[in-house]
Amino acid sequence: MDSITIGLVMLLAVILSGTISRLLPLAIPMPLIQIALGAAIAAVTGGGVELQPDIFFLLFLPPLLFLDGWRIPKEGLFRDKAVILELALGLVVFTVIGVGFLIHWMIPAMPLAVAFALAAIVSPTDPVAVSAIAQRVTIPPRLMHILEGESLLNDASGLVCMRFAVAAAVSGSFSLSDAVGTFLWVSVGGIVIGAGCTWLVVRIKDIVSRKLGEEPGSQILISLLIPFGAYLIAEHLHCSGILAAVAAGIAMSYGELRGKALAITRVRRNAVWDTVQFALNGTMFVLLGEQLPGIVSGAARVVTETGHMDPLWLIFYVIAINVALALLRFAWVWVSLHFTMFRAARRGQHIRKPHWKLLVATSLAGVRGAITLAGVLTLPFFLDDGVTPFPARDLAIFLAAGVIIFSLIAASVGLPFLLKHLQLPPEPDHHQEEDTARIASAEAAIRMIEKLQHAMSEGRTDADLYGQVGTRLMELYRERIDGRSKVGDEAEEVRRMEEVDKRLRLAALRAERDEIFRLSRARKVSEEIARKLIREIDLAETRYSS
Repeated sequence: MDSITIGLVMLLAVILSGTISRLLPLAIPMPLIQIALGAAIAAVTGGGVELQPDIFFLLFLPPLLFLDGWRIPKEGLFRDKAVILELALGLVVFTVIGVGFLIHWMIPAMPLAVAFALAAIVSPTDPVAVSAIAQRVTIPPRLMHILEGESLLNDASGLVCMRFAVAAAVSGSFSLSDAVGTFLWVSVGGIVIGAGCTWLVVRIKDIVSRKLGEEPGSQILISLLIPFGAYLIAEHLHCSGILAAVAAGIAMSYGELRGKALAITRVRRNAVWDTVQFALNGTMFVLLGEQLPGIVSGAARVVTETGHMDPLWLIFYVIAINVALALLRFAWVWVSLHFTMFRAARRGQHIRKPHWKLLVATSLAGVRGAITLAGVLTLPFFLDDGVTPFPARDLAIFLAAGVIIFSLIAASVGLPFLLKHLQLPPEPDHHQEEDTARIASAEAAIRMIEKLQHAMSEGRTDADLYGQVGTRLMELYRERIDGRSKVGDEAEEVRRMEEVDKRLRLAALRAERDEIFRLSRARKVSEEIARKLIREIDLAETRYSS
């Protein structure tokens, strides 16, 4: 079966995974279903796709990391920046050292440098799998924001550590000073290149749009190309393409705050990016499952390198590595929490100590995923001499794949148990913030209507018509201001009325659409007019459904 056909079959598997996930009574995360479907594809086709790691990195990681940086809530990112940096940098180094020595102790045949490389590969976390689990069990929003922010940064730190370990394994030498300098160049350079690339593209785009107008299709295509451009430039300059893609996404979110893009561009672009995210996330896990048979057979061939004849020892290694990852993560989070509470106490602040179950849930939520898979597949085949095989490469790939699958299963089983009926710290109420924003926007709308109404009606014989229309529109906005200005029980009653209003409007819109479709089928309305009216109704329904 050729590559294009296999690619289409994988996309079909991604679609089926969503249907299967909804049909199953158990809370099985979608990534596990996608891995199983990938393994089934490999069994039917008789072999796996020959995966080129560089191409895998380029096709999948830049757009996904760019979108994560673009959409992650910045207020949460900066509010918990200390915790996120501790997890993304400190925990990665702590994990590499601890798990690296453990792997080398368990498997003496695996050189220490290779063990450190494998530990660095399994250190980055993946929020995609946790998000899939979060659809079945409530994960505190702040914890999700921390996990998302951590995953944006620890991808780069983990892969940089892996690069140093692989270099030491291949060449047989390691320089700490060179490593520190390289790390600074790789990280800072990647951030600067990513942010600079987005800033430059947005500036040029604004100039062209101001002079020639904006074409939504071109704007969407530009947003799709930015992460690839930032990634390729950074990699060409030997910086972190991953950090460049993340920085490009964060810069894009700030560029969007200027509000210069057309509304139709934003609507279409969001739809395109949602589709890209769904397809790429799912395809990555299907690919993992599709690679599994080859990974298992390769590891089984080299199991004797570990000094054991029974392949079941491979499962023991996978479980031991996962337990070590969870324990190290728990220890780091526990120490970090108490250090934060100590600093707060010295400033006279009081921080409510979270339940121990929440700490364990944070440890289990460190699920491994696509970055781990992509990173382990980049291990070289040979040492510097070009003849000697890279030691224990197949074994390392199997262990990394096992860590991904085991961490998914542990999180899907453990998180619902830990978070069920757990008293969580109260989340901040954003109702007041939303009310303030809606009142301010309504007041701005009234001012604009008044200004435009006078300008349009000046010197016209039908000035009364403009006055009537303007008054009716301003009355709608004044009702919004009056409703949002209420507090206490009156505010709660207004919110209940808005919920009833939303349900009635949605029912009315669906009735409208059904009637338009009926008229179109009866040839009483042309297809062109029906399509136009349906689009208007769809946009209105999207507004009230969000």
